[in-house]
Amino acid sequence: MSSTINGGISYWYADHGTPAPREPLPGDESADVCIVGGGYTGLWTAYYLKKAAPFLRITVLEQKFCGYGASGRNGGWLYNGVAGRDRYARLHGKEAATRLQEAMNDTVTDVIETAKAEGIDADIHHGGVLEVAYTPAQLARLKEFHATELAYGEKDRTLHGARETADRIRVAGAVGSTWTPHGARLHPVKLVKGLASAVEALGVTIHESTPVTEIKPKHAITPYGTVRAPYVLRCTEGFTASLRGQRRTWLPMNSSMIATAPLTDAQWESVGWEGRETLGDMAHAYMYAQRTADGRIALGGRGVPYRYGSKTDNDGRTQPATIEALREILTRFFPQLAGVEVAHAWSGVLGVPRDWCATVTLDRATGLGWAGGYVGSGVATANLAARTLRDLVQQDSGQAGPTDLTTLPWVNHKVRKWEPEPLRWLGVHGMYATYRNADHKELTTPTPRSPHLARLADRLSGRH
Repeated sequence: MSSTINGGISYWYADHGTPAPREPLPGDESADVCIVGGGYTGLWTAYYLKKAAPFLRITVLEQKFCGYGASGRNGGWLYNGVAGRDRYARLHGKEAATRLQEAMNDTVTDVIETAKAEGIDADIHHGGVLEVAYTPAQLARLKEFHATELAYGEKDRTLHGARETADRIRVAGAVGSTWTPHGARLHPVKLVKGLASAVEALGVTIHESTPVTEIKPKHAITPYGTVRAPYVLRCTEGFTASLRGQRRTWLPMNSSMIATAPLTDAQWESVGWEGRETLGDMAHAYMYAQRTADGRIALGGRGVPYRYGSKTDNDGRTQPATIEALREILTRFFPQLAGVEVAHAWSGVLGVPRDWCATVTLDRATGLGWAGGYVGSGVATANLAARTLRDLVQQDSGQAGPTDLTTLPWVNHKVRKWEPEPLRWLGVHGMYATYRNADHKELTTPTPRSPHLARLADRLSGRH
């Protein structure tokens, strides 16, 4: 592990390089729309607004550089998962939640087609999403999950037994899997860099190295000056807690990743994975992985889930124990890769609302809007959120009427704040300790039912 490059933002930046810096805000400015945050949500929102209304003066403010946060550190899963769907079904009815799911299914294709149209080569491979089970309890959850997805309108999802799963990928002990075509692998940094360039080419102004300290109606306040705009849209995801008055709005959940050295042809032969699906499992503390374009395995999981006081890291440096835990997941899946070098390790934060529901909001009284709380499913969801923000702004400004997107159940959803410290630190760490304990029990004492404590943790945390 001593040869592992630890931090440096992410492997994706080590592979593709950090961008040339853009100029910070030179002083007070005015705009028609000010977007706070230069990740996927902010950049897609700028892209779609400028495409729809080229006359708009749009300014994006980014505290470091575009893609510094989750957009440049994620697992490269462009897939159709959306946080909070089941809760939206309970609140608004099954039909409304199904419309949200169908919009997410379409979003995967929308991102792929838009990237192609803009000439963004992000190593996209449309191989779908494969989620595997390797214990009896995981298999029971997998079958339940598969049936639920079919009930939300997925007609092209397939369920596989042990033999069919092994034909796709040879995960040790896998007893079943479910596959959907609504997913793709991509290189996160290539996408965010290409998107930033496309946005600038449309005439959007991007100021980097410009931290926003406070958002007020018609004002985004920074140390370099204030941008005044009728619409100020917060697209800060896991960094939301750094804004004045937002400490308890979304919890910055930590997620960590490793990337191996490139595998040899013989090693890939032993693993399979020729379809290059994104890969997940049914553990409570689940993993996520992809086969990269340059022949590595990039794999992630929770590690240290939360830093006291909603703190975020700077450069993605990861604790050695977390790196080792991710290596153990890698070798549990693929024992034949026990000697493979872990070349890179990094971490980042994602945004988690108290009810674990992604939301898109525009307050018509103040012009303040926001989108996020993706709970780790943001690569595709950010695109749908951005198109929804576009439609909400156009509707509010009189440029257009309601659309299918503005009537989705996550629009203007309200949620209470997280508890103060130390309660949220104790709660989050207790929850993930319970999940890890449950996963260990399922591995060592095979039973088709999840441990009671894991189900209790789901309910108490607000996840289900």
